[in-house]
Amino acid sequence: MIPSYIVAPLVGGVIGYITNALAIRMLFRPHHPKFFLGHQIPFTPGIIPKEKSRIAASVGEAISENLMNEDVMHRSLLSDEMLSKIREAVSSFFARQQQNPETLRQFLSHYLSEEEISQIASKCEGDLTTMISKKLANSDVGDKIAHAAVAHVMSKMMHFGNGIGEVLKDNGIGHGGGFGDKAKRFIGRVFGQTATDTTKDFISALAEPVEHALSNNINEMLDKNSADIVGGLITQETGTLLSTPMKTLLKDRDDDIRQATDSIVSLYIKLIKEQLPKILAAINISKIIEDRINDMDMAEAERLIFEVMDKELKAIIWLGAGLGFIMGFINCLL
Repeated sequence: MIPSYIVAPLVGGVIGYITNALAIRMLFRPHHPKFFLGHQIPFTPGIIPKEKSRIAASVGEAISENLMNEDVMHRSLLSDEMLSKIREAVSSFFARQQQNPETLRQFLSHYLSEEEISQIASKCEGDLTTMISKKLANSDVGDKIAHAAVAHVMSKMMHFGNGIGEVLKDNGIGHGGGFGDKAKRFIGRVFGQTATDTTKDFISALAEPVEHALSNNINEMLDKNSADIVGGLITQETGTLLSTPMKTLLKDRDDDIRQATDSIVSLYIKLIKEQLPKILAAINISKIIEDRINDMDMAEAERLIFEVMDKELKAIIWLGAGLGFIMGFINCLL
């Protein structure tokens, strides 16, 4: 016959093991209420299924207030480690594109459809054409071009005499004060640096109406034809740009790439600082977690919890067995 001081602790241990294992299972099972003779059986459903809505709301609120609040997210998203990862990712992206033989159109096709690329290109061409043609038509571009053209012609005329004389002398005409020298002095007096004030005034007076007429014609031409001229140039350049390989576009652009990387990181920091509160308010983390838990099937929830806490739950069961064993042994002593 087995002594009672052995049987009692063993029985206590078995009872502790079974009761703890049963209690843990009853947290989840049964998943739905059970009835007998029209009456709901006590402790059905399990505690967690019965309080699922309340637990979901509490878990969602606890996580949003303590684990994923604005301060925590702000520190995490703007940590040195995160910024370093973003900078590294952007730099790696540009480095890959510097070796990418795809054209810009082919590169964009990974992210956009051909129709979308064409629509964006067409929209940009139209907007640029409209903006530039309006600027040309409504500005004093014609006046500036006419003024620059007339000033250039006058400058050439002022040096015309000296130039002609030198050409004549270089060709052997009138050496030693002959025809070449006389031609040089004459043309210089009329047009060049030695011209009289009257001659210069005459040239200036002649230039003014010429500049005015030229300006009017250029402005009229720009007003009527700037859209066609600018549109043709922009369309041509857009087609060339889309057909250019990425590695060609980014060749020898290391400084620009570094500036672009810095700008992207700065934009990310600014976005997080300014928009994070709005983003968190918009996504409502607490509600998302609550809805996800409520939508979750209890069998799935039970499986996930047991997967995550398998070791801890088994420890509780064996702890119950140990406590039962100790209580059985103490009972023998008493």
